[in-house]
Amino acid sequence: MMSMIPSSLQDVMRIVKEAKLSSEIEFSDAIAESVHKSAEDICKTNVHSHSGYDQNLTARLDNILTSRLIGYPIMILLLAVVFWITLLGANWPSSILFRILFSVENHLINFLKYLKAPEWFVGMTVFGAYRSLAWVVSVMLPPIAIFFPCFTLLEDLGYLPRIAFNLDTLFKRVGSHGKQALTMCMGFGCNAAGVVSCRIIDSPRERLIACLTNTFVPCNGRFPAIILVSTMFLRTNVISARGLGTTTIWLLFSVFLGVTVTLIVSWALSRTVLKGVPSAFAIELPPYRQPQIAKTLIRSFLDRTVFVLARAAAVAAPAGIVTWVLANTSFQGASLLLRLAKILSPLGNAIGLDGFILAAFLLGLPANEIVLPILIMGYSSGGVIVDIESLSAFRSLLVSCGWTSRTALCFIIFSVLHYPCATTLWTIWHETRDFKWTLFGAFMPFVIASGACFLVAQVSLLSGIT
Repeated sequence: MMSMIPSSLQDVMRIVKEAKLSSEIEFSDAIAESVHKSAEDICKTNVHSHSGYDQNLTARLDNILTSRLIGYPIMILLLAVVFWITLLGANWPSSILFRILFSVENHLINFLKYLKAPEWFVGMTVFGAYRSLAWVVSVMLPPIAIFFPCFTLLEDLGYLPRIAFNLDTLFKRVGSHGKQALTMCMGFGCNAAGVVSCRIIDSPRERLIACLTNTFVPCNGRFPAIILVSTMFLRTNVISARGLGTTTIWLLFSVFLGVTVTLIVSWALSRTVLKGVPSAFAIELPPYRQPQIAKTLIRSFLDRTVFVLARAAAVAAPAGIVTWVLANTSFQGASLLLRLAKILSPLGNAIGLDGFILAAFLLGLPANEIVLPILIMGYSSGGVIVDIESLSAFRSLLVSCGWTSRTALCFIIFSVLHYPCATTLWTIWHETRDFKWTLFGAFMPFVIASGACFLVAQVSLLSGIT
């Protein structure tokens, strides 16, 4: 028996050489493919199913949706359709919510004055907490109420595993795990949820790479700011309905930027501080199934929309109070918010932004949704969020504060690549139990975002683009 083992090993080595498998990854893939092929042959021979039509339909769809030639274009097209539906459906409800919530403001002020509340309390409560909360709800609720159900429908349909299958090759080439594609998809909704989903990756090294790079996927909290800024400053001659086509293109740009940086950083980490060989990943593609639309809508609204909105609202009010206090507390003739902006101005100007924008991102650490409200409060001279009734009025405010198309582009890039929110950072610490990696997860994206904005700003200056 022992004499047979060396000869068997020689046979294995001969087969490996003949197959020209040059790496451990290719060898693992070949073994997995052989095992699944043998299991499939045994199943076809011994198991007789009455659902042959469904199996054939699944096979035909997979030949299209996972094709190397058209699988990626279809994936991009579906993502563009989801974004377009989100933008188209969110405009009207968002404007209605905005008017309703801000119309309540006068009643709230009158009520507090009736109670003889001091002016500082009225300002902190109404102009700080309530206006921040109203802005976040009106701008954020309609898009996520549409985006999450669309995303969940694709998930129930069985398409998300196909996305992971398509992206598996890319992640293996950069030294990461194919399941990172699934965690990245979860990050589109919430980066904290994406970090938690990294538990599906067994390898500690690859799980850590997925946790640290999930922040580069633009979460739903960043989309409202990207939508507004791209709509106001980055419109082109693209044929679209009220500029929605152009905004969709910029949303796709932000997604591709995030995915590209995710792959580059994963490659860099896997060859430096987190060296290692990527583990094998065999994904079983489930059959396509008809989604339960009513159940999906209810589940996505309660489990995702309400959860994300509640998290944003919970931090919007306190952050609004802190920002109002900074904007209305003076020291030697200047507000604390203005002094903070002046301190950050040299860095902000170098990367195509300004001190107020960096201050807004810094104070918006609790949640990405409150960056724009804080920025508006900082730009307004009265230290409160201005009641902006239209995009043109908002654009006029930003232009008066020095915004150009270059500022808008750098703002979008920084929004996509900057450090994660406080909830995501806490989740990274909870998953790793390592303060060092948590700090790295905050500092590394900030350096990359600043570097990318610096390059764009310098190139645009040299090219004479404003």
